[in-house]
Amino acid sequence: MARSRSSSRSSDSSSDAGSKRQWLFTRFVHSRIWHSSSKVDHKTAPNETSALLDAHRPGGEEGGQLKAAPEANSKTRGIIWGALTLIFIVGLVLLLFFQHLLVDSFYSWLGVLPRDPVLAALVILDKAPVIDGHIDLPIITRFKYANNASAIDLASPMPGHVDIPRLREGKVGGFFWSVYVACADPDEEGEDFINATWSVRDTLEQIDISRLLIEKYPDTFQFAVSTKDIKSAITHGKIASLLGIEGGHQLGNSIGAIRQYHALGVRYVTLTHTCHNAFADSCGFFDGITPLHGGLSSLGRSLIDEMNRLGVLVDLSHTSDETAKQALKYSKAPVIWSHSSARAIHNVPRNVPDDILRLVGTGEGQQDAVVMVNFAPFFVAKPGNATVEAVADHVEHIASVTGKQYVGIGSDYDGIPDTPVGLEDVSKYPALIAELYKRGWNKYELAGLTGGNFLRVFEGAEKVAKALQAAGTVPQYDLYEKRKDIPRIEL
Repeated sequence: MARSRSSSRSSDSSSDAGSKRQWLFTRFVHSRIWHSSSKVDHKTAPNETSALLDAHRPGGEEGGQLKAAPEANSKTRGIIWGALTLIFIVGLVLLLFFQHLLVDSFYSWLGVLPRDPVLAALVILDKAPVIDGHIDLPIITRFKYANNASAIDLASPMPGHVDIPRLREGKVGGFFWSVYVACADPDEEGEDFINATWSVRDTLEQIDISRLLIEKYPDTFQFAVSTKDIKSAITHGKIASLLGIEGGHQLGNSIGAIRQYHALGVRYVTLTHTCHNAFADSCGFFDGITPLHGGLSSLGRSLIDEMNRLGVLVDLSHTSDETAKQALKYSKAPVIWSHSSARAIHNVPRNVPDDILRLVGTGEGQQDAVVMVNFAPFFVAKPGNATVEAVADHVEHIASVTGKQYVGIGSDYDGIPDTPVGLEDVSKYPALIAELYKRGWNKYELAGLTGGNFLRVFEGAEKVAKALQAAGTVPQYDLYEKRKDIPRIEL
């Protein structure tokens, strides 16, 4: 027992000595820290008798407080987590059982779309702005302003459907500037399309004015030639500005012209307008038109090959049914209809029939595509019946045949004399989104309609072009057989 007490005293003595050594070491360390830096104000810096240092001394008053600190922190965390849990439960109960009592402004706090369709549309468009496949603003600049960019003020009200304030109000994130030139007079051009016209010159002028206006407003517009550019523009709060040519007649019968247009930024070519050309048959206008090639010509197939190689989208608006069917099957890349609606809803040649819509998709015998719905009243409904609801009918019909991932928006603003009721100009896109939201479209489906579906198709065309170029695919050099101004060579 004596030995045991001696051992115990020895142990206590060792423990006291150890505590003393630890305290002295702590004092030494802190004295080195506080007195070694020349940047410390020694008048205000803690010293060996300060509260901060005393907190580390065994048995110090502050030491006891520090021991209690973990317990206080634990209680504080418990209170916070309890409050957060209560808030979550209350929000969940309100969302599940008392939605009718909530104001729309409360929905955003819950990550849910507002009940009001207009407010819901604006929320969706803030995240997924409109990318319109076809706007004819350059027509206005040509015929009202003689393509004089200095005379055009897009920041003020314009005479047509498009200007910067209305683009912003309509939540537009991008659009194709249509560099359109009308079909030539058939008597002047000749039945073989070989007499000289000014189509290529005028197309270059339309490209020029479009790019000048894009450059004039750098805080609003960003020139875009790729999906990467589009996403970058939208991310930075700008309107992605792309170029599209509305008719193969604007190529002057030359595949070489498409390479130069591509170099200038053109990213789609409509194979025809209202006239046939050396590449393909048109559907005409209201009454149709007698076929010339029976769809694509051999030169038209070569044109599609070159467009696929370059990454220029094949646009099937304005084409005949046979042209569209053949192009869908022939193209290696996804295609678009930049501004076309559903023939089953309004029976005019410019709209897409169901048998062609059924060729759109990713299954066997199908091609990925997006049909971008046109707002032109004469393509939407009978006279006097064109409304935002009627346009929504076209969207829904196309989606019912193809699937919602294959439909988009191609308004034709500034290229049409009047507009549907409720879609009077580019500020009114939210009305269409609100109408479809009322019909049960969810935010993901609507985001596809406003631009996501087009981006998928454009990305598909870019991938095909990259693969063809990587494989060493050579450019197309085919010449139009009716041309006599250039010699042929045998290879």
